[in-house]
Amino acid sequence: MLKTLLMAGGLAMLASAASAQGMVRSTDLSCAQAARLIAEKGAVVMATSPTLYDRYVRDLSFCDYDMQLKPEWVPTRDNPQCFIGYICYEPSRGGGRSGG
Repeated sequence: MLKTLLMAGGLAMLASAASAQGMVRSTDLSCAQAARLIAEKGAVVMATSPTLYDRYVRDLSFCDYDMQLKPEWVPTRDNPQCFIGYICYEPSRGGGRSGG
């Protein structure tokens, strides 16, 4: 039993590390590539720095029913402020991040 739990825990840690390494980084893409990725996939979790990431969406259909859209600009390989799409936010919780 303990061996099974240890193995499951180890596999979970490996899966977590692999998914973190596989995250798309906005600074590895051109502005056009980043915007196209979100337009094609609809929703993408993207890192914008070594310690910051968010979920970017194409439109409101990728948000929960009580959420709204906020436009987002991120740094890319060729543009420090590239418009790539939106984030979903809950207006009842303060309206998203500061600055907008």
